[in-house]
Amino acid sequence: MKAFVPRKTRSRLRQISKGPQVTDETTPRTRSSAATWVGFAAMCLGMFMAILDVQIVATSLPDIQSALGIAPDAMSWVQTAYLIAEVIAIPLTGLLMRALSMRWLFVIATGVFTAASVGCAASQGFNSLIAWRVLQGFAGGTLIPAVFAAVFLLFPLRQQAFATTLAGVVAVLAPTVGPIVGGWITSTYSWHWLFLVNVVPGIVAVALAAGLVPATAANLKEVRRVDWLSLAFMALALATLEIALKEAPTRGWLSPLVIGLFAVAVASGSAFVRRSLTHAAPIVALRSFADRRFTIACILSFVLGIGLFGSTYLMPVFLAFVRDHSALEIGTIMLVTGVAQLVVAPIAVLAEKRVPARILTAAGFAFFAVGLGMSVFQTPRTDYDQMFWPQVVRGLAIMFCLLPPTRMALGHLTEAEVPDASGVFNLMRNLGGAIGLALIDTVIYARGPGHAADLTARLAAGDADAATFIGIPPALLTGGAPTPAQQAYLAPLMEKAATTLAINDAWLMMAALTAAALLCIPFARQR
Repeated sequence: MKAFVPRKTRSRLRQISKGPQVTDETTPRTRSSAATWVGFAAMCLGMFMAILDVQIVATSLPDIQSALGIAPDAMSWVQTAYLIAEVIAIPLTGLLMRALSMRWLFVIATGVFTAASVGCAASQGFNSLIAWRVLQGFAGGTLIPAVFAAVFLLFPLRQQAFATTLAGVVAVLAPTVGPIVGGWITSTYSWHWLFLVNVVPGIVAVALAAGLVPATAANLKEVRRVDWLSLAFMALALATLEIALKEAPTRGWLSPLVIGLFAVAVASGSAFVRRSLTHAAPIVALRSFADRRFTIACILSFVLGIGLFGSTYLMPVFLAFVRDHSALEIGTIMLVTGVAQLVVAPIAVLAEKRVPARILTAAGFAFFAVGLGMSVFQTPRTDYDQMFWPQVVRGLAIMFCLLPPTRMALGHLTEAEVPDASGVFNLMRNLGGAIGLALIDTVIYARGPGHAADLTARLAAGDADAATFIGIPPALLTGGAPTPAQQAYLAPLMEKAATTLAINDAWLMMAALTAAALLCIPFARQR
């Protein structure tokens, strides 16, 4: 005689017997399959190429300029066009994920990024190159928040620490290895390969993700509900802010152009915020800022952007203009940070499971501030040996500045909230980087002449310490103003010494800002 089993229970048992199925992004997950992990690794590969592209192109702008006959004052737009498109795309990731699903957003974005890379390599002039860079930047901008959103949408809680670490290592390793990859490509092949290097990894990532990232239903109705006016306000605000930050260090923060750009950015940004808070279907759901932990995590992400982007900018500047190293040599020196990140990654996974996020975050930012501060004492003769330990400390700290705040920002949100929140969280890091680079350039431009004048006065007074710092024998000067012959000899040494001191001031600024971020961590306590 068969036991009675209710119809609802029989239906549930039949469903279980068929195995786990992905129906939507709210399906409970107890474990993730090997196929899901491979699909996620493919997403990380696509993100790695998008981040790496910015770095390797930066190392070879002079080669591109000479090959295409681009005017020197227009060359920076090769990078700026990419970054503007990227920063506009990042907050749109949530909307695009809802409309296309996570799988197809990644597949389409990576496919477009790969095709645009081919277009960049085939460009015959400035205009076509800029057009392809805009398309490339917009496609690449969606990949970073999509990957970090996938951590919380594809994996159960016990697997999220490892997935976050994998994504974090990829995100911070790409800027570190970028200079050496760009330098090697430039010295071995033509500039075209700076873009063509994306093709094979892009094809592999698309093929794997299309078959292995769990499928969810697309909802193209989201596109019809888009508030296009709000989108225009957001794009205008971010684009004008990016251009203003690019121009401010050279033109002056109070120049009419920069003030006008900032005014447009503030006005359009305010209009975007108002519409986002009142529209039934906002482009970006800003309601996540009502959550205190998310807001504090965004502040930390912003400050991390200043230190992360700033350190990977200042080191090449110093090594190129003061030490006269080639791109390949610079990349080799900067590998220390990447190796330190890889070494600490397994420790970060274990610590994430056992130590509260606030404690890990505080430790990470404290050590990162120390690592930045260790570079404050550079001289014109500082090189690999003197840069080794500051890089190690920063490399060990970065993982704890990135991973715990990511969990702090996204780990407690509902799965419906994660895509938008991931876009905003990652946008804050990029905005921090953009503002940080503008501040760094301002410090270097503003402080350099003052340091040069001070060193000149100290030499005239017979200061032996100043002579030693500059790199000339103290006996060369006996006091008084340098002779014309001495001035010709001293000019390049003086320029490098003044630049070194200005760069040290920029390191100090970043260290102070990073240390200040520690003040907000206690307020991230779970309520």
